[in-house]
Amino acid sequence: MGLYAYLSLAAVVFSIGLFGVMTRRNTVGILLGIELMLNAVNINLVAFSRFHGEVTGMVLTVFAICITVAEVALGLSIVILLFRTRRTAMADHVDWLKG
Repeated sequence: MGLYAYLSLAAVVFSIGLFGVMTRRNTVGILLGIELMLNAVNINLVAFSRFHGEVTGMVLTVFAICITVAEVALGLSIVILLFRTRRTAMADHVDWLKG
């Protein structure tokens, strides 16, 4: 497969993730959409790294995956805290910043 196929795949995955973030009201669905967008970035990094014959993109992808795991853990802990305090996981019902 050429570079164009990987970039097309990454664009499709990013578009699906963006659609998920924009249309979901559930916080878990929003987090899944963000994960899809981050995975599209990882696909781009690996594709360009392979195209140029360097390992830099693959190393950055490994770091990005590690950061993504930490982001998922933090995001899910916030969702659990939200559910415990408000009894809902809908992003529309969050009004913590209102007085």
